[in-house]
Amino acid sequence: MSTANPVKDYAMLHFIVMIWGFTAILGLLISLPSLEVVFYRTLLASVLIGLGFAWKKSSLRVSRAELWKIMGTGVIVALHWVLFFGAARVSTASVCLAGMATTSLWTALIEPLANRKPVKLFEIFLGLMVLSGLYVIFRFELDYWLGLLMAVISALLGAVFSVINSKLTKRHEPFVLTFYEMLAACLFAGLLLPLYTLVFPEESLQLIPQGMDWIWLALLSGVCTVYAFSVSVELMRRISAFAVNLTINLEPVYGIILAVIIFGEKEQMTGGFYLGTLIILVSVLIYPVYNYYLRRKAKRNNLLRA
Repeated sequence: MSTANPVKDYAMLHFIVMIWGFTAILGLLISLPSLEVVFYRTLLASVLIGLGFAWKKSSLRVSRAELWKIMGTGVIVALHWVLFFGAARVSTASVCLAGMATTSLWTALIEPLANRKPVKLFEIFLGLMVLSGLYVIFRFELDYWLGLLMAVISALLGAVFSVINSKLTKRHEPFVLTFYEMLAACLFAGLLLPLYTLVFPEESLQLIPQGMDWIWLALLSGVCTVYAFSVSVELMRRISAFAVNLTINLEPVYGIILAVIIFGEKEQMTGGFYLGTLIILVSVLIYPVYNYYLRRKAKRNNLLRA
């Protein structure tokens, strides 16, 4: 992927976001509960990447200090996904994806703190636009408040992960990062499985996938995780975490369209839901336009000074 082609980078980012929009649908198609889904997703993903490294005879070596940081990030990823799939199950795929749109607001607050830079008012404004869209959705979809809350917390964890990964990508190869993060997420989910039964004794674990589950898990692990996750990590080298997460706000749009096509009336929401989603979409479109304006203005100023 050429560093001199930002249009290609943004086009690829949108393609990856479209794939991610499909993950909530896969989570509903798989009969396993959310924790088990995350366990199998990360297990298969880490095995696939590990086999790729073994075939290429490539090194996975990182320092112990860096390994702990990467593995810790993997734990955040696991929690993010458990809440994400759980949100879709207690509400709908559309509500889950709409809640995830708050990622940009969280990133606008977290990224400047992590990089010790002042918060950009324009990014806060766009994040608040997303929040207003979420408020409109919430007003019309009160029955799904739990799913929306879980999705918002998942979005917060997703923002934390993205900010951390934007730093790690400057020091490590994308597939090395993805392998260790998926491995850590798998180990963490595996450790949570027996704990889950202690906290919720009325719930029984479902460790054996049924019927089409294996096919959906393969798509979830191979396409939506290994491919999409690794490409997104590579894109983070050239695109800021805020820009990535703001584009991810299109995930509800892509996901809702796919959900309505696949599930039909079950995923059809009220007019207020789609109004809120439209507000989110507008905030996504404003960001690259504003950045283009700033670049043109800076270029003009540089020419005047020359």
